[in-house]
Amino acid sequence: MKKKQANEVIRKSIHVCSLIIPFSYRYIFNYNRLLMFLILLGALILDFAIEMARLEQPTFRKLFHKLFGPLLRRHERRDFTGATFVILSAMLCTAFFKPEIAFLSMSYLAVGDTLAATVGMTKGKRKYLRQNKTLEGSLACFVGILIFSLIFGNRINPLIYVVGCLMATLAEIWNIPVDDNIKIPISAGIAMSLFNIFV
Repeated sequence: MKKKQANEVIRKSIHVCSLIIPFSYRYIFNYNRLLMFLILLGALILDFAIEMARLEQPTFRKLFHKLFGPLLRRHERRDFTGATFVILSAMLCTAFFKPEIAFLSMSYLAVGDTLAATVGMTKGKRKYLRQNKTLEGSLACFVGILIFSLIFGNRINPLIYVVGCLMATLAEIWNIPVDDNIKIPISAGIAMSLFNIFV
C-alpha cells in the first residue's frame, strides 16, 4: 500500500506540472485563444499517436511501460492515460470559455486534484460512502484552489471563482464514469461561465 501511495504522490506531483498549460496561455501567449488552441490540438494529435502506438504495438508498449509503468493506473494500461484527457480538457476550455475562466478551470485541475489526492491519502480519515474520496481531501482541494484564485483570479469577480471552486471540488468528489481530468475543469468552467452571465 505504501508503494502504491508513493507512486500516486509522484503521479500527482507530475500532474502539477500541467500548470504549464494555463500559465503559458496567460503569460506567454497573452490569452491568444487561436494560437493556444492550435498548440493544444497539435499536442493532442501527437499524444493520440503515442497512445495508439502504446496500445497497438507490443514493442513500443513494453518500452513505455518500462519507463512509466509504475505511474500508470490499472485501467490506463488498456486505455488512454490521464495526459490525453488533460490536453483534451485544456483544448476545450480554451475553445469555449472566456480566457480568465479557462485559465482558472485548467489550474483547478492541476492544483485541486493534486491536493485532494495527496491530502486524502496521507491525512484522510473520513471517507464518503462507497468511495475512496475523503472529506480531508475535498477540503484541501477547495481551500487550495480558493487560495490560488485569490492570487491569480484578480481579473474576475470573486463570486465567480468561488462558484468555480465549489463546482471543481464537487466534480472531484462526483462518482461518475468520467475522467477527473475532464470533469473538474469542464464543470468548473461551465459553472463560472453561467454565473458570469448574472453578475
